[in-house]
Amino acid sequence: MKIIFDKSDLLNSINIVLKAVPSKTTMSILECILIDATTDEIKLTANDMELGIETKCKGEILEKGCIAIDSKIFSDIVRKLPDSEVIIETDSSLHMNISCEKAHFNIAGKNGEDFSALPDVEKDKFIYLSQFSLKELIRQTIFSIAPADTSNKIMTGILFEIKEGKMKVVSLDGHRVSLRNIELKDSFDNIKVIVPGKTLNEISKILNGNADDEVRLFFTENHIVFEFDDTVVVSRLIEGNYFKVEQMLSNDYETHIVVNKKDFMECIDRATLLVKESDRKPIVFSIQDGEIELKIVSTIGSMNEKISINKEGKDLMIGFNPKFLLDALKVIDDETIDIYFLNSKAPMYMKDENESYNYLILPVAM
Repeated sequence: MKIIFDKSDLLNSINIVLKAVPSKTTMSILECILIDATTDEIKLTANDMELGIETKCKGEILEKGCIAIDSKIFSDIVRKLPDSEVIIETDSSLHMNISCEKAHFNIAGKNGEDFSALPDVEKDKFIYLSQFSLKELIRQTIFSIAPADTSNKIMTGILFEIKEGKMKVVSLDGHRVSLRNIELKDSFDNIKVIVPGKTLNEISKILNGNADDEVRLFFTENHIVFEFDDTVVVSRLIEGNYFKVEQMLSNDYETHIVVNKKDFMECIDRATLLVKESDRKPIVFSIQDGEIELKIVSTIGSMNEKISINKEGKDLMIGFNPKFLLDALKVIDDETIDIYFLNSKAPMYMKDENESYNYLILPVAM
């Protein structure tokens, strides 16, 4: 095999597929990137058996072939090469020569035929939407999944539900729920799957976020496939039934406030200066006509601040984890926010009139 690349093209493709290289594995072949130039296209692939990424790379094929090469060594070498033409050659002993200007490397590779190819997924069920929409849906829900080491794996994923031309995306971690709804351009089959948070986090980093560029999502019983630009991402789905989120949501309330998002967020952010992560001290809302007072008391000190609001309903005192509040506020783009409360022991809801978003946060003891 002999291929000529522009360094920037090669490095960009490497950075895309690196996201599917496992950090720890007992199978050394999974630590590799496959360079496949057996056809008229050059493809780079990585696969950790749960998440696989394949992307096309620009380059000139002088001699066809394929090889699997250690991802860390390969990426480190290419990253530090001069910004120039990179020539990659392999020989019969599975060694790869990398040349760029006066720099020359020779590293051992593995047989490309031993590399685990991406699963062949049927593409009967699918939807499509803009890269911008998908990137935003992920950004506005990914923060409230549970950590990867949680005992309930369903909480480490995000629900994708397509029904009647609408797409609902939901995440939760036991303390909060994030929900986003969007209208799709066309009508598609009803679909309900749980996508690993890790997959969506990596997808979000690759998407260009352009509203004019499309991404196609294909669904099977066990896999989801994302196709966009010159890249294909295949991921296993999380098995099981998602939580009945509708039962957690309520339209009942006794207190409704409208607050300026910027003022509200900046006030909570200031309050967190007095909270160590180990303290878990709540920020307390005291809601009265025309204003909300925010208070926090910790081992470092105390703080209180008042913000003007529009209020409907009863006065209320209630406490929340300030981090959970900030996580939701950061992804809401509205200038003012509607917040609904039932009582001091029930969740609060931040949602818009059409419920294109709905963020539920459980209160904490004051």
